[in-house]
Amino acid sequence: MTKRSRLRSLAGPLALGLLAASLLAAPGARAHGPGHDHHGAAAEDPAAAAAAAPSSPADPLAGRFGGPFELVDQDGKTVTDRDFRGRFMLVYFGYTHCVDVCPLDLTLHGAAIDKLGADASKVVSIFVTVDPARDTPAVLKEFLSGFRTGTVGLTGPDAAIAKMAAAYKVHRRKLPLDSPEAAPLRNVAGAYIVDHGTLTFLMRPDGSFATLIPHTDDPEALARLLQRYVRPVS
Repeated sequence: MTKRSRLRSLAGPLALGLLAASLLAAPGARAHGPGHDHHGAAAEDPAAAAAAAPSSPADPLAGRFGGPFELVDQDGKTVTDRDFRGRFMLVYFGYTHCVDVCPLDLTLHGAAIDKLGADASKVVSIFVTVDPARDTPAVLKEFLSGFRTGTVGLTGPDAAIAKMAAAYKVHRRKLPLDSPEAAPLRNVAGAYIVDHGTLTFLMRPDGSFATLIPHTDDPEALARLLQRYVRPVS
């Protein structure tokens, strides 16, 4: 069993068709590993979904996720959602002190984008911190140096992060060190973990919502799913 499979085993499958109802309700914060919830952790095979569905379909959740934002990237530059117009955005919320799923998902996203070949430039991976107090631009830059070149990290004032998280229906909460999930960090001065949603959102070049990305371990399967949107078959 892979590390990601063990992490997922802590929560039962959740059909993507139920996400609209579950995400509009208050989140039941079950963590897989320190500081992550399992909303949307359906083990749907993106390859099977790509084969069964029409090219670049209209998602039934369209309009539920996304919106304008103004944050700061890892180079200290102020950026807005409009800076990414013309490219698909693969939006993921996490934090640099994450010890399990965040690095795995960022690695997966980068590998899948690389597999798009000439179309790779049409997709940008965006990592939005849920822990802006610690994730300064410099911290983000060092963290992202270990992932695909071109990955954008976003941070900013807590209020701005909260606004974007709310627009994407992503919850986040700091867990105290006396919580069961924080047990591994209790001897680390000033340490804490952040429980947060781990869905990945694909946004269209005009900034509108395209689809939720099913969890997968296979970058080729994810690349095939992305290809449906990046280069749809007429």
